[in-house]
Amino acid sequence: MQLRLAQQGYEHRVVNASISGETTEGGATRIDAALQDFAPALVIIELGGNDGLRGFPASRMKANLEKMVNRAKSSGAAVVLLGIRIPSNYGPRYSAAFEAVFRQVSAEYDVQWIEFFMEGIALNDELLQDDRIHPNAEAQPILLDNAWPIISAKLER
Repeated sequence: MQLRLAQQGYEHRVVNASISGETTEGGATRIDAALQDFAPALVIIELGGNDGLRGFPASRMKANLEKMVNRAKSSGAAVVLLGIRIPSNYGPRYSAAFEAVFRQVSAEYDVQWIEFFMEGIALNDELLQDDRIHPNAEAQPILLDNAWPIISAKLER
């Protein structure tokens, strides 16, 4: 992302404040410190997958995403939300509730979002780590391409 920003004339600095294995609860706990430390112009939230894999209630995930969105917007940062889906073995009821959270948060808080950030990657074993869940290094340019339209729309030159 940093390279693409520079190539397209943006002067923004990318800070990856993520932690591998993070849940929305962890993100909600850490958002205030990250906002204070980095004073971002844009916050990209891509959390929830680990909540789903652990079977956390969708309502809990939604509350955590809402907290992060509210805190980021209150700090003056623009926000984009990168949605995720979970494997079908979690059942249609849970999957539907899980996926609806991203749509609801987007609508309720006027946040741009992508329905499925892993489009074109999730079912391609060549683009996944050995766990067949997380994207590998080769998938990173595709992830950026998936997210770029809403990210670039929120940036100022």
